[in-house]
Order: sequence, then structure tokens, then C-alpha cells
Amino acid sequence: MQKTKKEKLSFSSKMAGMTILLLTVTAMIWFVSLVSERKNKIPILGEPGHRAGAFSFLNQDGQVVNEKTVSGKVTVVEYFFTSCPSLCPLMNGNLKSVYEKYKGNPRFMILSHTADPERDSVAALRVYAKRYDAQTPAWQFLTGKKDSLYSIAVRDYLLSVSDSGNAAFIHTQYVSLLDKERRVRGFYDMSARENVEKLNEDIKGLLEED
Repeated sequence: MQKTKKEKLSFSSKMAGMTILLLTVTAMIWFVSLVSERKNKIPILGEPGHRAGAFSFLNQDGQVVNEKTVSGKVTVVEYFFTSCPSLCPLMNGNLKSVYEKYKGNPRFMILSHTADPERDSVAALRVYAKRYDAQTPAWQFLTGKKDSLYSIAVRDYLLSVSDSGNAAFIHTQYVSLLDKERRVRGFYDMSARENVEKLNEDIKGLLEED
């Protein structure tokens, strides 16, 4: 039995309605996904085109660490000194959990620069690193010339540090997070335990970036 013209129009209308509904739902899903992606994207900080530059320091094993060492790696940058009585142990205690989470990933590294190179020799850094069971290459404790350590902190890593005029310059509780292209992507107060989760999330996000 053939369908009437009215029945055919009704069927066509239903199919058109279903198609429109399907397209609408698909568009909504795409839009929500796009908004979510933009919301979760980790910003690039500093002036347009800013990237950390060349450097050369010694780590706790007496090995040279430079910009080639960190090429293609996501890096966390810290400033501390071994004789610091309170803030540095707190920061490095929090960073240890970050280290434990990512130490097996060859594309990740922590660079902990001393703020007191006159006293923090390679040997002193080696002893200090053992407190946290920190090993290269995932966690590098670095020493070198004070002016070089200071200038790269401000110029390249955009960390606010200043010289106290005494034995060591005043350091900061903030660490910088750099992506594989050496761009600064975030700052995190490592004196607060609650910031560790956010740092871990952003490290994961940068490791997954193309």
C-alpha cells in the first residue's frame, strides 16, 4: 500500500527535524569542548617571543648543565640555599613529591639553583640532594657564578629576587614552570602544599603538548 502525499511530507518533516536536532547537539558538544580547551590552556607568560636563554652551571655531581641539557624538556626552576633554615626545606619537601611523580619521565627536569654559591659548592649540593633522595638527571642542584645565577633568574625565568648585600641574595618561594620550548608558563608558591597539585597538573599538560 502506497503512502499518501501527506504521510510522505510528515515523514520527511520528522527526518529533517531529527537531522537538525543531531546537528544542533553536535555543534553544542563541539562548542563546549572548544571553550573547555581554551579555559584549560596554560598561558605563555612574559613579553611576546620570550624564551629562556643560554646558561652553564655545575650540578651536584660536578657535571656541566646548560641549555642543551634541558632542550625539549619541561622544567621547574627553583632558587634556594643549603643553609636556609625554614623556607627552603619546606619548598624542597613539596618539590620532592613533584620529583617522585615525574622522575621517570625523560622529558622532565627540576633545576634548583643555589642563591649562595660562595658556600654552596658541588660537594655541599651533593650532600643536600641526598636529603631528598634527589638524583640527576631528573633533579639538578646547580651552582656557579653569583652574577650569572642572579641574572638568569630575573631575565630568563622572570623570578623576582634581589641581593641582600650579605652572604646570599634573598630568594623567592615561587618557582617557574617552563615548557619544552623554554617559554615561561606559570609561577607557583612552593611554600604552600596546596599548590603542588596545580603544578603537577600543569606539568602533565605541558608534557602532553605537541
